[in-house]
Amino acid sequence: MRPRVFEEPTSAAALWSRRLALLSLLLTAVGILGCRYGFVFQGFYIKGVDRHLAVALLFAAVVLAFSALLLALIAMSVLWRTGCKGFGAMLTGFFLSLLLLAYPAYLANLAWRLPALTDVSTDLDDPPDFSMSPRALRLRDLSEVSSGDSSVLSNDMRQRQIAEAPDMGPLILDSDVGAAYHVVLQLAAEKGWQIVESVPPSGGIVGAAHAGRVDAIARDRFFGLPNDVAIRIRPQGTGSRIDIRARTLYLPHDFGANAEMIRQFMAELQGEED
Repeated sequence: MRPRVFEEPTSAAALWSRRLALLSLLLTAVGILGCRYGFVFQGFYIKGVDRHLAVALLFAAVVLAFSALLLALIAMSVLWRTGCKGFGAMLTGFFLSLLLLAYPAYLANLAWRLPALTDVSTDLDDPPDFSMSPRALRLRDLSEVSSGDSSVLSNDMRQRQIAEAPDMGPLILDSDVGAAYHVVLQLAAEKGWQIVESVPPSGGIVGAAHAGRVDAIARDRFFGLPNDVAIRIRPQGTGSRIDIRARTLYLPHDFGANAEMIRQFMAELQGEED
């Protein structure tokens, strides 16, 4: 009689760790593509729904990666105690989940340390307004209702900005408004921002009616999420005053990115002046 051969069982925790990690990788890839390019829905279209869905997929990917990491740790303990199979699956789930959680952990650290800002302006009392023209709304994938009242900053947002970025303020240039407008427009284009609308300044009287304006979309380098940017160029004596406003629409926190983007743009603009 042939002796019966018993095979060592495979750890279910190890197998599920690998499965969840691979599924998390797939959702991450789909979510990033959705953030950058949007999704195509056949038969219906709701403005902005595609990128909100993409963000939801990224959150789901983080949850799955965290679950995969926990299962990998459980599998590690089981393999050590019982000697069953599944070492390769456990390693795949463990290292892949760590890789997928690295950037979300970095963002979580920023969210813990920084106030939850989504709208930053160099002028808190009279922030640059975002264009509400049909073209601007279309390019920003918004409707007039969903964009809300963009002419003011909430008191809560103002206080958070004062706490996070007390150095945020306008830039005064020696160039007149016409020259400053062209430098702003050129720099925005060089940075790869999508120009939504540009209105050159008219006249030399100080006032919003004669200010130049550049509306643009700047995309996050990692996820490619669009951030709205409004730049206002006003006369200031014989020179000009530059105010910038940047807002994030698809996340409850900008992780300090808008303030840093404004600082960098102002520094480069000052460099162009010098």
